[in-house]
Amino acid sequence: MSNEHITLTAGDAEVDVLPGNGGRVGGLRIGGVELLRQGEKFGCFPMVPWCGRLRDGRFRDGATVQQMPLNAPPHAIHGTARTSPWRTARKSTDEAVLTYDLTDPWPYSGRVTQQVVLGEESLTLTMGVETYESSFPAQVGWHPWFLRNLGGEDVTIGFEPAWQEERGDDHLPTGRRVDPRPGPWDDCFGMPGGVDVTLTWPGQLQLKVTSREEWVVVYDEQDEAVCVEPQTGPPDGLNSHPRLVTPLEPLEASTTWTWTRL
Repeated sequence: MSNEHITLTAGDAEVDVLPGNGGRVGGLRIGGVELLRQGEKFGCFPMVPWCGRLRDGRFRDGATVQQMPLNAPPHAIHGTARTSPWRTARKSTDEAVLTYDLTDPWPYSGRVTQQVVLGEESLTLTMGVETYESSFPAQVGWHPWFLRNLGGEDVTIGFEPAWQEERGDDHLPTGRRVDPRPGPWDDCFGMPGGVDVTLTWPGQLQLKVTSREEWVVVYDEQDEAVCVEPQTGPPDGLNSHPRLVTPLEPLEASTTWTWTRL
């Protein structure tokens, strides 16, 4: 694993980008205050070529059933790229572009490109999957671990989803949509107008997570951190909402985090 550590700066914001550790954003500091949970599995990692749990690690592509390793038995979770090294395509003071070539155990060839752009009051992550060979279903998304507490009061999560995916005992969506329920959550929500979730650390900071995508998983069952995960489909989406990557049509998504001091 490459230990390359890229630090982007803009104003009083700093971002760590770790190509060798799954292409993840390892840290985001605003005025010296770290917002992301630290540790090799945390920060904010890209989920690709699928997001969340994949039921029994299987998905169908036409008549073929593909089997992925069960890294969260009995399911497969969060794709293959977060445990693989990425390459740095280019970097500057406030931007980094990373690439990852899909490979075993994923059965199709393709390239993932992730762009990280830091502004003085925002961070934008963009990810695309392209192929020049056979088409395949895919998803992309991000899994940030925002610290629950920055030294003051705990964070609050504000959002107004149109629906919640009903969650079965296996933690996977049943396919039914229900009215949003109170947390704590490890749940997927639908926001047809685009993801728009506000994290507020009272008296300190407000951070808005937005995306044109209409799916977001909110996970706040851990003491240390809360996760707000914009993605191109729900968990098990390779089966329920497949988005095809073709030589003519890549899959692309982006998310922007915008912050203001309180």
